[in-house]
Formats: sequence, C-alpha cells, structure tokens
Amino acid sequence: MAGAESKAAEVAEIAGTRRQSGGRLVLFMLAVVLILGGLPFLHGALFIDRFEGDALHLADMVLRMAQKGQVPHLDFMTPIGVLALVPFELAVKAGLGIGHAILAGQIGVALVLFLPVLRVARSRFSGGLAYGFAFYVLLLCMALVYGAAQGSVAISMHYNRWAWALAYIALGLAVLPPTAGRARPLLDGALIGLAMAGLVLIKVTYFMAFAPAILLALVLRREGRMLLSALVAGLVVAGAVTACWGMAFWLAYLQDLTAVAQSPTRSAPGLPLSSVIGGPAYLASSLALLAGVVFLRQAGRMVEGLLLLVLAPAFIYVTYQNFGNDPQWLIFLALMLVQLRPGAERRNAMGWNLRQALTVTGWVALIGGAASLTDMAFSAVRHLGIPSQGYSALVTAQPQNADLLIETRRFYDVRLMNRGREAGPAYALYAASVKATDSHGNPDQDAILNGETLPRCEMNNGYGAWFDQAARDLTAAGYGGSAILSTDLFNQFWLFGDFEPVKGAAPWYYVGAPGLEAADYVVVPLCPMASSVRQNFLDAVTAKGWGLQEMRRTETYVLLKPVPPAQP
Repeated sequence: MAGAESKAAEVAEIAGTRRQSGGRLVLFMLAVVLILGGLPFLHGALFIDRFEGDALHLADMVLRMAQKGQVPHLDFMTPIGVLALVPFELAVKAGLGIGHAILAGQIGVALVLFLPVLRVARSRFSGGLAYGFAFYVLLLCMALVYGAAQGSVAISMHYNRWAWALAYIALGLAVLPPTAGRARPLLDGALIGLAMAGLVLIKVTYFMAFAPAILLALVLRREGRMLLSALVAGLVVAGAVTACWGMAFWLAYLQDLTAVAQSPTRSAPGLPLSSVIGGPAYLASSLALLAGVVFLRQAGRMVEGLLLLVLAPAFIYVTYQNFGNDPQWLIFLALMLVQLRPGAERRNAMGWNLRQALTVTGWVALIGGAASLTDMAFSAVRHLGIPSQGYSALVTAQPQNADLLIETRRFYDVRLMNRGREAGPAYALYAASVKATDSHGNPDQDAILNGETLPRCEMNNGYGAWFDQAARDLTAAGYGGSAILSTDLFNQFWLFGDFEPVKGAAPWYYVGAPGLEAADYVVVPLCPMASSVRQNFLDAVTAKGWGLQEMRRTETYVLLKPVPPAQP
C-alpha cells in the first residue's frame, strides 16, 4: 500500500513539474512574440532598405486581393501560394496600411502556429532545446529579413521563412520520437497534415521536398494512426480551398507553377547546385549533415539516421531553389543531433564517444546557421534604428498605404546601364567579342518591336522614379483609369497613379505574356529593368498572333494598344 502511494506521489510530482515547465515555456514564447512582433510597431511605419522590387511585388498582390477581390492564380499569375498573402490581406481589410498590415500579418502567423510550436517543443525536445526550437520557429514567423547575413531590413521572401516554420513543425513531429509519456498520435498526425497542407498553399517546393521523408518516418515507426490523421487533416484543408474557389483554383495554381518551372529567368534564382553542396560557405554544413547521419546510426538511432539521410537532398534542394541559398535547416539539424545524443558510455568502433561526437556536430551546424539566425534575431532592433529621414512611400497613389517606406536613394536614384553597341563606338569591338547577357545572367538578344530594334539598356536602380514619371505622363496624356501592362519585370502602374490592375497579369514576370488579353494598353520601356524580360514578352506576343499598335512615344517608353489576332 505504501509502495502504491509512493508511486502515485511520484507521478503527481512529475506531472506538476511538467505543468510548471510548460508554463515557463508558454511565458517565454509569449515574450518572444511580444518583443519580436511589437518592436517594429514603435517606429510608426515599416521601413525597408533593400529588395524594393520584392516589396512592390508583395504590395501589388496583397492590395489586389484586399481592394479588388482578386484571387491568386485565378486573377493574377504567381507561384506563391495564397496562404503567403492571406494574413496581410486580412490586416489590410481590417483597416491597416500595407506596412502595418505586413507587421500584423507576421504576428498573426506566429499566433496561429503558437500551440503547434508549443506541442513540438514540449513533446520532442528536453530542457533548453525546447526553448531553442520555440524561439527559432517564432523568429522565422516574424523576422524582418529573410536570413543570410546582410544586416538589412526587408520583407522579401517572407514566404520562405513561413514555409521553414511549418517544415520545422512537421519534421519535428514526424522525425523525432516523443519524449516519455508525451505520445499523442492523432493530435500529432493532424498537426503534420495541417503543416504540410500549409506548405502546399505557401510554397509547394517545400511539400515536395519533405513529404517523402515524413511519409517514410511514419511508416518506419508504424504510426498508422498518425498517418491517417495527417491525411484526413490535409484533405480537409484541400476540401475547404476547393469549396472556396473551386477546382479551377488548383488548375490555375498548377499552371503558374509549371510556367515558373519553365521560366528562363527564375527557375533557379541563385548559386549552382554544386556550390550549394560544396561551396566555401556550405561545405562544412554539408559534412556536418553527413556526419550526423553516421553518428546517429552508430549511436543506435537507426531510424533517425536513415531519415536524416533521406532529408539531406531535401534540405539541399530547398536551399538551392530559394533566392539567397540560405540553409535554414541547420538549426533543426543542430537541435535534432543534440536531442538524440546517447549516454556518455556509448562509443563507436573507433573508440569515439558518440555523445560528444553528436554534440560537436550539432555545434558545427549551429555555427553554420548562426549568421542567418543573428541577422533575423536583430532585424526588429535594426528596424528601430533606421532614421525616418531619407525614406519615401513605396505606394504613392494611395495615402492610406504610405506606411511602407523605402530608402529614397534606392527608389529614385535612377541608374541606367548601356550595354553592347549602346556603350558607344569605342567599345563596339569588345561588345561583339563576348556573348552578351543581361544583368540577370540571361541571354541578351535584340528586342524587336514592330520591326524596330530597341536599345540595349537596363535600369539598375530607381524603380520608383520610372513608375512615377510614367504614371504622371500617361495620366496627363489622357490614359488615366486604363489597365496598363508593362513588358518588364514589374507591373505596378496602378500603385503609382489612377490605373487599374491588369487581370491575369504577373506582378512579377516569369514567362509568356500574361494579362495581354485584359490590358487596355501595353507599355514597352526603352530602358527596362530586365531586357531579357522585355524580349521574352514581345516574343510571346508575336507567338500568340497579337499585334501592337503604337499610340504614344516618349523618351522613356512606347505605349501601344493590343490588337487581337484576326478571326478566321
């Protein structure tokens, strides 16, 4: 009887300790959300100092949705999933300007993921590792830079951070075994399914990369209930999306993804794959990944070692496919290796202490990801230090959205680059001796407009000046209220003047001539942001059988009216 009472008291004490520990973790996570999410609001607006093109692209998509009721894929072309935009859309509809909406949307994502992150941290990690996991995933939700180590403030590629946050949740639940007494297969399976569905609706690359390892993990552990729960949760999300927008949404999404995969300008926007694996900045991390596989299996973690081996190409592929090639998987690797360390007595055939080996390998992974972690962690503080002077509104046509600001010098300091024969006769010999490429590394061939060879010139800076002067000129010439399409990288005239967004257009150009059928007019810049885009667009217009009738010409652009092909 005394033994039973003692056992009950011990169980009660453990339960009380766990509740106390869980309470401290919750308070810690709330503090992280309050600090990382609240600090940027103290500045009164969102100030960015880099990647203004990405910010324009994001503002365009969000405001199309919030103000015009448009739906991604159905009404405009983008490979970015709808869930990467809905948090911002809801905040704009609630009355916030686009800058504050971006900040609020990031907090919203952190709050939505709060309980799933808490579940993973408490059930898969012990001690300080639980705090480390929770902090990093919440940081991925709310940082004001995509990572790397540039010391800037930018909202660019926020969807990559959010996708990594969801991947951490799904991988943590599937790959790592639950700690003693924490197994809840139905709940964990549902969270995996929801996280994977979120990846499909944010950036499908992540789903495709990580789904095989997650499926293998559940099969190897014979977690039938988890697998079934995950499938049901994923299907519920798919059903809800289909109920909202119909099967046409999925077909349009697939078409956008296929178009981007075939794009000559954006299918792999970074380093070559060999550099992402074995380049100077990545080699140590790749070796740590392989060492982790070996040491885990030597430590008796056969399943986890195999899963890490399967995850290796997934980690590398996602890093390769993302702009900036930031290996955000390194923190997960560090946490995983330290969490799965064996007892101090375990050694391999060479006599190495495997607990120490995994600890050292985890430190190598942590150091490899430290620059990106630090850059994101201090981005909110760095934002507070940006001076208000010298910054201008990104969206000039809508005063209510003037709370997203970019460094004036970057936005209005026009820098043109004349290339090839346009550089002058003195350099013609050299231009002819090299294979010309544009500033994005794409083949730079002559763009032909109605038989006219257009200048080889590119605008490397001053996007705001281009849009503002063109919008003013077009309005003064009587074209206000029109839907105007640009044969360039960006299509944001409606954010700079009294114009309509072109339905079916691509806020960021990838391929083809999207939006041509719905455009009232087409602007062909004489010095575009990307000459290869202008060339590809005009080639696509010709391939469709459409014509372009010149209506107006200035020193910076040609305005044309689309002429559909004659009906047989």
